[in-house]
Amino acid sequence: MSTSRGSELVELLGRHAERAALERLLAEAHAGQSGSVVVRGEAGIGKSALLDDVRESARRRGFQVAAICGIESETQFAFAALHQLVASMLDRVDALPGPQQAALGVALGLRGGDAPDRFLVGLATLNLLAEVAGERPLLCLVDDAQWLDPASAQIFAFVARRVAAEGVALVFARRDPGLGEIDVFADLAPELRLTGLGDADARTLLDDGIRAPLDEHVRDRIVAEARGNPLALLELPRSAVATRLAGGFELPDVRTVPRRIEETFERRSAGLAPASRTLMLLAAADPTGDAELLWRAADQVGLPRGAAGPAEASGLVEIDSSVRFRHPLVRSAVYRAATPGDRRAAHRALADATDPLAAPDRRAWHRAQAVLGTDDDVAAELESTAERTRARGGVAAAAAFLQHAMELTSDPAPRARRALAAAHAKLDAGAAEAAAQLLEVAEAGPLDDLQRARLELLRARIAFHLTQGSHVPVMLLDAAATLAPLDAPLSRETYLHALDAAMIIGSVDHLRGVQDVAEAARAAPEPSDPPRPPDLLLDGLVGMYTRGYEEGAPAVVKALEAFLHRGFDGEALGQMGSRRWLWLATRAATGVFDAERSRVLADRNVVLAREAGALATLPGALAARAGRHVLTGEIPQAIELVAEGEAITAATGAVPLRHARLILNAWRGQETDAQRLLEATSRRGDRPREGAEAATAYYARAVLLNGLGRYGDAAEAAARASAMGELSISAISLPELVEAAARADQPERAAAASEELGARARGSGSDWGLGLAARSRALTGSGGSRGAIDDDYREAIRRLGASGMGGHLARTHLVYGEWLRREGQRQAAREQLRTAHELLSTMGAEAFAARAARELRATGQNPRKRSSQPSDGLTEHEVQIARLVATGATSREVAAQLFLSPRTIDAHLRSIFRKLGITSRRQLRDLELL
Repeated sequence: MSTSRGSELVELLGRHAERAALERLLAEAHAGQSGSVVVRGEAGIGKSALLDDVRESARRRGFQVAAICGIESETQFAFAALHQLVASMLDRVDALPGPQQAALGVALGLRGGDAPDRFLVGLATLNLLAEVAGERPLLCLVDDAQWLDPASAQIFAFVARRVAAEGVALVFARRDPGLGEIDVFADLAPELRLTGLGDADARTLLDDGIRAPLDEHVRDRIVAEARGNPLALLELPRSAVATRLAGGFELPDVRTVPRRIEETFERRSAGLAPASRTLMLLAAADPTGDAELLWRAADQVGLPRGAAGPAEASGLVEIDSSVRFRHPLVRSAVYRAATPGDRRAAHRALADATDPLAAPDRRAWHRAQAVLGTDDDVAAELESTAERTRARGGVAAAAAFLQHAMELTSDPAPRARRALAAAHAKLDAGAAEAAAQLLEVAEAGPLDDLQRARLELLRARIAFHLTQGSHVPVMLLDAAATLAPLDAPLSRETYLHALDAAMIIGSVDHLRGVQDVAEAARAAPEPSDPPRPPDLLLDGLVGMYTRGYEEGAPAVVKALEAFLHRGFDGEALGQMGSRRWLWLATRAATGVFDAERSRVLADRNVVLAREAGALATLPGALAARAGRHVLTGEIPQAIELVAEGEAITAATGAVPLRHARLILNAWRGQETDAQRLLEATSRRGDRPREGAEAATAYYARAVLLNGLGRYGDAAEAAARASAMGELSISAISLPELVEAAARADQPERAAAASEELGARARGSGSDWGLGLAARSRALTGSGGSRGAIDDDYREAIRRLGASGMGGHLARTHLVYGEWLRREGQRQAAREQLRTAHELLSTMGAEAFAARAARELRATGQNPRKRSSQPSDGLTEHEVQIARLVATGATSREVAAQLFLSPRTIDAHLRSIFRKLGITSRRQLRDLELL
């Protein structure tokens, strides 16, 4: 199909499938669903034209449309693109929950407050779009997404992964990423990849764009040179002299098509009068497109208003209430063609024209771009800009400002200090490699002793982030020792970090293991008075690893108590972040079999992460809570938490956490799924073979194989897990080792594991630990007589029942019943096995339930089939929503907890009601899904 205008041809020619896909997206949004599409392709390939087409189609359908375009020079301004997208919607912000209002307001610089979690800003954005779409469906268009500021790009990607039933359609257009470039939209689907037009369409477009006759072989050469790029087909001939069009096109070369298009724009702008070129440069140097700012800057350099006429007549730019370039390549072409001195003069004029009170950050940025060499005043201004940006949550932007401030600093001492600050910010933004490069600048100094010690600590943190290599705990120990006389609290936390790293990583460079790191940590300086919770945790763990579990466990329990009473206010947790130590404290509670404190710590960690909107840490908190639910036999709740954590991880683009799903599948006896995860874990070449991840995999394998009755292999896996230094996994692996070794006729191994478990249980004094120890004594027969063994089993059932550890309680009934059957006490065995089968079946521990069923049949009795439950037909996500609604929570409250929009919750509820055959929330409560 052809028309008389080249721009319309770009929209239509050869893009029928892509336009149909976008029409389907609009149709779904019009019907109340939501979705996103990423349009990809090189510059000039027609992405913007496709977006223009879908914009006009959406308006004909009655959509609201919000459209923005990324600008390369705008990337250093945190949340700039987000502000541009939602600026017209902020009158709806009062409809958001309070924390979301605050987070969005701080991010956009509309109010003061602590730096918000970026994903809470994302949730606020999601709900703001949903509010707007409640009136009419909403289309959000983001062109040149490769030039979004990182903070906004993360928010948009999060929203795209989280929309479901709001009536919102999102379309992102971006070029393919360059080498090393991060693409936050990489895993969004569907994706529309635009390639060059076919020869027939290319010829049609070329004929329409050039009004002079062309020789056939010249046309062929142009089509070949343009490689189907629509903008190239329209622009390349404009830069060719008439003799070339008449007798032959320029020779082929190796330059990319976008670069050649840019050169055509350079040549076209170069033909303008000097005043018009200067005005074009001012417009290209300012990312805001603010026409008033452009004219103020023009006045600064004495440009007449008439300079705009030739620029607009060239077709390269339009200037009215805003400044719009024909194509982003025009902006870059004009800027690139200018001399460095002219570019600096343009930025100087723009800085002078920018209100220092209304836009201090943009003024500082323009001043920085105007500097030749160094300027300490501008560097200080940039450092202040970085502080303001970081306070709004723009960590990546703050890092960029700090780095530029460092580059503009002439005095070596402030230069080193700013390089160190920039390195910290880079690491916090996830750019560990860039942080390492900045450390080299900071290391040149001069640095005082404390700064140099902090540099070594940062170097160790970077190494932990990049490699998790066996040398990292040693680096942390060295940093902690250096910090000891300089900053005692930070030194102690660094020792704690070293101990935690040793548990996570496993075998340690030239050290034997966690015990040696703990031995080195005994050199930590004395804690403050009163000691903080992390201080108590450090002392407790050091004592446990150096003096034995029985002696060290009470100190760990004391530390856990301190975390319960003083560990959730943020201030008591020191300079390295509360979440890290809450996570370690939760693991330590499991390591000493402290059922109640592990429950409170795990629950509060999730609550704090939810309240703060900390989606970066929430999946880990959910995983810890899910793991505890597995041990207590609340497998349905664990399934929901694991599913929620996986959904959030997918939405944030973070690395998936496998360990909770792995443990869950192992306890459920799902061999195929568990084995797939085990294989995926073992294939990861970026992690050591020992340490927390490997320990978890071995533990899960031991549980799975114990459930399946393959005790020899289970014993090997459990032995590996219990021998590793990770406190919590080594503890819960010991009962698996005792059971497997006892059943595999390995009495010495079973007895040794039972003794170690007993020592830990005595140190903790908890019903959980003492109950497992009693069961282990019974399994190994260490009590001697049948009566003593029977007493141990009964003590185990009593203590485990009191501890709330329902999973271990059910398995204790199972092994007790198995022993009774072998002892010929068939009737007593039936009672225990029936109880075990009922408990294990109800909780979903299928392999252990099958084991109980086999034993029960061996006594001459068939097990009862599990009755169906109302929730059996629901998905994991629907069960979680149903449970929350059944407690009386509103859709808005459930949405805030699950980081979804209320309209998505309502859509899920309609599906839940249909599947359950009910029509109201009251009926849902009556089903007793809790």
